[in-house]
Amino acid sequence: VQVVESGGGSVQVGGSLTLSCTVSGYTYKRYCMGWFRQAPGKEREKVALVESGSDTVYADSVKDRFTISKLANTLYLQMSSLKSEDTATYYCAVQAAWGICIGGVSRANADDFDSWGQGTQVTVSS
Repeated sequence: VQVVESGGGSVQVGGSLTLSCTVSGYTYKRYCMGWFRQAPGKEREKVALVESGSDTVYADSVKDRFTISKLANTLYLQMSSLKSEDTATYYCAVQAAWGICIGGVSRANADDFDSWGQGTQVTVSS
């Protein structure tokens, strides 16, 4: 399974950005995929996950501002009302071994994902 993110960049506070993640080599119809981010000096955190059946979960810090979606083999993260604290490297993750979110989207964490992209930088400045 190959995972490739794109769409990162620099944006001003209050702006919008959409990240894309193209997944290839994934053969399950079911899926558990999502976005994580890591800021310098901080741990990687879950941003948003989606599981087949359209179950989704968002970090409290991004609720009502970010939207995760999937179309064919591409995962998206639409980000709006961006804040400086959203600055981070964003990673797309796929649970490729089982195609499910272990314990459900709410309980799944970074350790449950086995396929990762290289990351895309998002910088939000005032």
